[in-house]
Amino acid sequence: MKKTIFEGAATAIITPLDENGIDYSKFRDLIEWQIEKGIDAIVAVGTTGEGSTLSDKEHKEAIKFCVETVNGRVPVIAGTGSNDVEYAISLTRYACEVGADAMLLVTPYYNKATQKGMIESFKAIADASSKPCILYNVPSRTGCNLLPESVAVLAEHPNIVAIKEASGNISQIAKVAQLCKDKLDIYSGNDDQIIPILSLGGKGVISVLSNILPAETSEMCHLYLGGDTDKALQMQLSYLDLIDALFCEVNPIPVKAACAAMGFCDNYLRLPLTPMETANQKKLFALMENAGLKLKK
Repeated sequence: MKKTIFEGAATAIITPLDENGIDYSKFRDLIEWQIEKGIDAIVAVGTTGEGSTLSDKEHKEAIKFCVETVNGRVPVIAGTGSNDVEYAISLTRYACEVGADAMLLVTPYYNKATQKGMIESFKAIADASSKPCILYNVPSRTGCNLLPESVAVLAEHPNIVAIKEASGNISQIAKVAQLCKDKLDIYSGNDDQIIPILSLGGKGVISVLSNILPAETSEMCHLYLGGDTDKALQMQLSYLDLIDALFCEVNPIPVKAACAAMGFCDNYLRLPLTPMETANQKKLFALMENAGLKLKK
């Protein structure tokens, strides 16, 4: 059995930006708040962290900063995947060198690789990594779907220890669980499917919701893992409307607006992302206040 990176909730953390680049003061405050609230791990510079519009220098600096700020208190998982395998290998090696605890490797977007191509790409990156790797399947963004049979092949690699499943296809995720058993941990990549995936043996979630509700998202997972499945389910259902609002526009547009309203960042995104539409923002903020969050706006 491979070592589990974390159980519970990992925040796919936003990257606070302004016109000058990354706002490291606000980034530090957000990381500290996440840890104070009991988050189980942090994912730096993934989709929610706007890794696709950061420069190579910014991407590396953000990973290093997150590792240094966390300072071993929780695992730091670095987003190092790319559709350019050589770049992914280079970024993975860098993240290993600066002390990230694990890598998050997205399927090769835009290229739309075959199953064989994805298998060989992930193997090449994992071969170059000195740290464990988490596969990331999110076909709605990448245009390719990593099938369970391919996941089972990759689960044989000693450095590939988990998958973040954001296909939304529960049947597919069940097949992954059946084929891989204890060779691969499964994390939900969708906040509205935390409990369903835990019921299939999942270990937790890599979450957008936990940017604004870290304690509650972690509690939901640990309640389920600890046997209080009824209360965990009620929490899942109670947050469905808020989760929907966080994804009513493409991620991370809504969560960036939410974090800005809480004072953790400016509501600044790089093109092609643009700030949240006013009507959607009003609905999101109302649901945040209903959830007990105090907004500075």
